[in-house]
Amino acid sequence: MTTTVNPLTLAQGLVLVLSYLSLALGYVPGLRMNRATIALVSAAVLVALGTLPLEAAWAAIDANTIVFLLSMMVVNAYLSYAGFFQLALVQLLRLTRSPLGLLVLLTLGTGALSAVFLNDTLALVSTPLTLQLTRALQLNPVPYLLAIAGATNLGSLATLSGNPQNILVGSFSGIGYLAFAQALLPVALVGLVLQVGLLWWLYPELRSLAPCPPPQLPRLRLHRPLLVKTLVVSTLLLAAFVVGLPLAESAFLAAAALLITRRIKPQRVLAAVDWSLLVLFSGLFVLTEAVQSLQVLDRVAPWVTHPAGLLAVTAVLSNLISNVPAVLLIQTLIAPGDTQGWLLLAAGSTLAGNLTLFGSVANLIMVEAAAAEGYPLTFGQHLRFGLPLTLLTLAITYVWVALL
Repeated sequence: MTTTVNPLTLAQGLVLVLSYLSLALGYVPGLRMNRATIALVSAAVLVALGTLPLEAAWAAIDANTIVFLLSMMVVNAYLSYAGFFQLALVQLLRLTRSPLGLLVLLTLGTGALSAVFLNDTLALVSTPLTLQLTRALQLNPVPYLLAIAGATNLGSLATLSGNPQNILVGSFSGIGYLAFAQALLPVALVGLVLQVGLLWWLYPELRSLAPCPPPQLPRLRLHRPLLVKTLVVSTLLLAAFVVGLPLAESAFLAAAALLITRRIKPQRVLAAVDWSLLVLFSGLFVLTEAVQSLQVLDRVAPWVTHPAGLLAVTAVLSNLISNVPAVLLIQTLIAPGDTQGWLLLAAGSTLAGNLTLFGSVANLIMVEAAAAEGYPLTFGQHLRFGLPLTLLTLAITYVWVALL
């Protein structure tokens, strides 16, 4: 018996396939579109095709996630304008001048900062600073750029506020900030140690403990009153996270407190917010709702019932369509109370970001910033480092979260 395929259903499925293919590429050949506009246009076409009504599309956008992400961007913008990130990295780099010492400090320092603040910001700030330092010390910048890329991903794994996909997991799962950190901080720390060892093995010139000549460190530009205020608000925000207050509401209030100021024009702060990322998230929520309504993921569902299958599907899908869309798709298959499943989803999507240059937004920020400074990083250079690091950290995650 032949089954007749509804032409409308076929068209809806085709739009979804083309949407995720374009999201994976990051562009549409021949058109000036990025991931944000691709997601938005795809959502509009799916609504027009009747896949879901406009009201359902609007309701699919998770307010907690959008508010949390927007608020953390505002906090990060104030920290950046106050000079906090540059100050923290420069102070770390004053502690050593040896190639190995610099590698260890950059890895641990960037990882620690990425655990507390959004990793994309750290990639943007630390890349030019690292290039200035390696130039001054006459060191090969490639392993240090790889250290920045890996550490921003690994460090961000440790907390719910470390990266966008963790923010999604926190919004959907209800896992507390402290409980999440207790579960995945050990994986992040072991991963950072593994990264240092891997780069030590791949780049023999990093093994030296002999100090390089004193470098000319970049001049610090601090806005001290703003820095003090921002650090006080950020400290209170982290305290709110730790004691278990609602994440989105706490971050929203912290952002509001910082926006009440006479020291910096609001246009500068709002310009630092990644509105494209917020649009991308909104569009992806609608796409995910459309996928659910068409029951596209039914064949994948049996795989994610096993921890190893969930970790593998998450890692593969994160590199095919990027980690944020992957999390939004897979979260529909995980029960709200399945803490182990949510932790594996967060870990798999974050650690998979180290596999290739295109695995995470932080990687792309780093490689673009390095290329702008005249230091192109190739796909092969990153893969030689990222492949073993990803496989090892995923294996550690499986043992730690699923077996112990």
